[in-house]
Amino acid sequence: MQTGWDGAYLYSAEDYRKMRRIIAEDPYWTLTTVPYLSNLCLQCIVNNFEEKPIFEELTASQKDFIQERLSLSLPLHLTANLITDGVYWKRCCKQKWDVCDVSHYDHSWKRMFFERHLENIIELFIPNETDPKVVLQMVPLCKHYVKRLDISQLLPPIKEPQREEEEDGSDMATDTEYDGPGIEHFDFGILLKKLTNLEELHLTYGFKHCGMNFEWKMFEMTDRDCESLAKALKSCRTLKLFRLHQSHIEDKKCRLLVKYLLDHPSLRVLDFSHNLIGDSGARAIGKLLTKSKLEVLNMCDNNISGVGAKAIAHALSKPSSLLSLNLRLNHLTDEGGEAIAKAMLKNNTLLHLHLGGNKMTWLTAFALSEVLVQNNSLKSINLSCNKLGEDGGKALEKAMSCNTSVTECDIRLTEVNEQSVSSVNQVVWTNQSLQQKKQAK
Repeated sequence: MQTGWDGAYLYSAEDYRKMRRIIAEDPYWTLTTVPYLSNLCLQCIVNNFEEKPIFEELTASQKDFIQERLSLSLPLHLTANLITDGVYWKRCCKQKWDVCDVSHYDHSWKRMFFERHLENIIELFIPNETDPKVVLQMVPLCKHYVKRLDISQLLPPIKEPQREEEEDGSDMATDTEYDGPGIEHFDFGILLKKLTNLEELHLTYGFKHCGMNFEWKMFEMTDRDCESLAKALKSCRTLKLFRLHQSHIEDKKCRLLVKYLLDHPSLRVLDFSHNLIGDSGARAIGKLLTKSKLEVLNMCDNNISGVGAKAIAHALSKPSSLLSLNLRLNHLTDEGGEAIAKAMLKNNTLLHLHLGGNKMTWLTAFALSEVLVQNNSLKSINLSCNKLGEDGGKALEKAMSCNTSVTECDIRLTEVNEQSVSSVNQVVWTNQSLQQKKQAK
């Protein structure tokens, strides 16, 4: 293309050929490249997928084409067991939730979708209001993909407003006057047995947004809830991790749950942290340790005293599969601390022990010092937030100088002098270096 003396463009024959246009009768006609016939066929499948689903017969590239274009409003009973893990389920997750970290789901978008979708249904389930079929209809669709459920709230039934006492004219009704039925929540008995691949269950009996309708009953399970859950746990033979925290679980409920978990074939991790479990519940836990294959036990922030700690210590002194024990924020005192230490002299399997915040003194530190000298299996010990004092610190310092296995030792906020803390930390760093060299070989 050139310009003339007056600045106007001069077009060659080739330029005119390129500028030719065909005025078609079809108003949607364009100059874009005509799509491949195979793509037109695939688009036809997409447009008619709900009436005539075709997917399994396609190649991998054709399936990707379909997944990128399928409508996200298709019913789950159609897509759940037909559409494989891929772009379609990623699109479904992105549409439904703002934050989607697929790494928490073994990088499976389909697993993420069905786990979170089922969690939402359970968390919004209102007893006596929501039809259980809403949950049961999901089971055949999701049972092959759900491995973990993290339920952060369980709603109580809707409480009927109290009638005004017109006869006596009294309007001074109080919470103690309410004599309605015990609050009950979602019944896991209708679900857990049917989830044949479920490995982890995290539960909190609570209410996220109760507003001005707050009652403590909203944050605890009833006896009927507990019995139903216990039986459901026993029926879920694939469960490896069970976490029930911040749910006001006391001794009676703890004993009932343990009763049904005694012979569980696959349970390896049990977490009853942040509850109200006392010594009676701790005795049940001790029995569970001797009859199960538990590897991790978390009883943090309960009401276990020295008596309950003795029951757990007795279990530790027997052959056990337990690798980690967390008794932080209880009331073990030196009675419980010394019992645990004595048991550890006979235990050669426990790797991690947390006794922080248990009102222990130098007496426990002296008892544990003997453990640090003789026990070669313990990898980490946490004694923070106890009153071990300078004498307790010196005992630990002397014991650690003979230890080659402990790679974590937390004695912060224990009134131990800085010299002892520094010496203990130096031994820990040395042990860490030795451990890294062993792993590198």
